Amino acid sequence: MVTNRRWTRNELLAALNMYCQLPFGRLHASNPAIIQLAHAMGRSPSALAMKLVNIASLDPKITSTGRSGLQNASSQDRQMWAEMQDDWERFAVEAERATAELGLGEESTEDQTREDSSSYVGEDRPIETTARIGQRFFRMAVLSAYNGRCCITGLSFPSLLVASHIVPWSHDRDNRVNPRNGLLLSALHDKAFDSGILTINDDMTVRVSSNILARADRFFSESISSYNGYPITLPQKFEPDRGFLRYHRENIYVGD
Repeated sequence: MVTNRRWTRNELLAALNMYCQLPFGRLHASNPAIIQLAHAMGRSPSALAMKLVNIASLDPKITSTGRSGLQNASSQDRQMWAEMQDDWERFAVEAERATAELGLGEESTEDQTREDSSSYVGEDRPIETTARIGQRFFRMAVLSAYNGRCCITGLSFPSLLVASHIVPWSHDRDNRVNPRNGLLLSALHDKAFDSGILTINDDMTVRVSSNILARADRFFSESISSYNGYPITLPQKFEPDRGFLRYHRENIYVGD
């Protein structure tokens, strides 16, 4: 086991990729995923866990909760964090490649982002591959941020959860993979959000369109309109960007 050596770019990419995919509460040395990646790097699980916690200190959502002891991010960490923020899609591709070079590929998961392969029909294969990698990264990052639960209902059944884009995939290429442009929703509430039937206010409460409420049936009333005015469960990291939420209210939401 090699210790006290500088982190390589590939190691940092793989570490930050893991940060994006694990809930904050699982960033500890006994986590099997951390143990596996640490061994692939030739580092101790505690060293990798510490690196992940240092990375967490760069996340405004984490530090806003008043967590102490999160002050040891290196200049390398800060640079990598900035690169990720500047180009999420490129980061997702480079991070997956770096992880694969360590002998740890991504598990095949069913993409539950709404923007499926129809969003890039006719694209060249490299572009299609990049898009699929980005979708997978986005889903995993949003799932981990919300700890695998719909932020409106608390539903935790994975196959019924969708990593929903706040600003639609087709409207903003630069933020297709940005987890701050995401909400974790049940398939039903994802569809309602996508259709503009409901939106999220700046105070992070649900708003259901009164235009729809006027003709709602019993099921709609129980499953959707009953959440009107309720606060969503905020993520542990990657809090939704209020600018994206404002865009949804002004351009997608059907109004009151």
